[in-house]
Amino acid sequence: MESKKAKLALIGCGGIGGYHLGHFMGFTDIIDMVGFCDLIPERAQAFCEKAGMGEAFTDYKEMLDKTKPDMVFVCIPPYCHGEIEYTLIERGIHFFVEKPLALDIELAKDILRRAEAAGLVTASGFQCRYSNLVEPNIDFIKRNKIFFVSCERMGGIPMVEWWRDKARSGGQAVEQTIHQFDIIRYVYGEPDVVFSMNATGLMQNVPEGYQTDDLSVTCVKFKDGSLGTISTGCYVTGGDAYDSKVVFSAADRRAELKILGTLNIFGETESEAAGDEGGFVVKGDGAVAKGSNNAKTYHQQGDAGILCDRTFIEAVINKTPAAVRSPYRDALRSLAFTMACNQSMETGLPIRIDDLLQGI
Repeated sequence: MESKKAKLALIGCGGIGGYHLGHFMGFTDIIDMVGFCDLIPERAQAFCEKAGMGEAFTDYKEMLDKTKPDMVFVCIPPYCHGEIEYTLIERGIHFFVEKPLALDIELAKDILRRAEAAGLVTASGFQCRYSNLVEPNIDFIKRNKIFFVSCERMGGIPMVEWWRDKARSGGQAVEQTIHQFDIIRYVYGEPDVVFSMNATGLMQNVPEGYQTDDLSVTCVKFKDGSLGTISTGCYVTGGDAYDSKVVFSAADRRAELKILGTLNIFGETESEAAGDEGGFVVKGDGAVAKGSNNAKTYHQQGDAGILCDRTFIEAVINKTPAAVRSPYRDALRSLAFTMACNQSMETGLPIRIDDLLQGI
């Protein structure tokens, strides 16, 4: 006898919704896609046609009433959170929320409290935690004392109208680079204090409605006493402008992570002495020659988002919430990490992360 499939619905049929839909179409052994909701009816209908199942809606409450899903993926802009989550909680529906969880930390904390009180399985879209690069990265950090973490993510301006308005997107650190903030927490450890500065007005010929940071730089003190910097900007117009990555630096070796791309570990591979490349690091009154470019390299295998989505779905079906690597509670800590940076930019003061997380 064939087991009953779980019913899944999706709210928000934009780009990130389409990313998840591509995954769902490979999960028809365990789910039925019963509903797709978007304020633009044509987009919801297009999802139905691509999925080959489900109904299109423009009112999410009508969709919930009619389809009675077991779980919902919430793929909406950052400024739209709140009412939808509260409705799902009231109805006892498990939910997956795309990052960032919200732009109001107190709202996110209240949603967390209510979801946990209702016993719901939750998750957020930090698919990088499911990458095969995570395990060797964590192993490197366990075997080496890390003194400094350096992170850069430089890109262009997404052609999404609300993204260009920091009041609605949270800015690049919150809306995009939160993936890097999150993976640093996940593989390395918790931040204690951040101090951030931002730059605006540097870019020319920006799109209409552009009201966000061109660039921000954050200094981080971690709870283990080490330091880090996280820089992010949307000024880039060509691929040669910057090599975005996260570097975990020990005394004689380093790991360089390009999330969902490669992990290069330098200093643990036998190689010939490096030639004179003009680079050095100071040691006492002398210098240490720049290391060789030889590295042990790990490559991303497949789409980590498939495992991310499937893990949440199976956690709902099997009642195994502990299997989820990015539950709402932990995703909230990554949100606080980035929101603290925004608060520091606004006040000009260092911000302690735990001050934002009081009460949870």
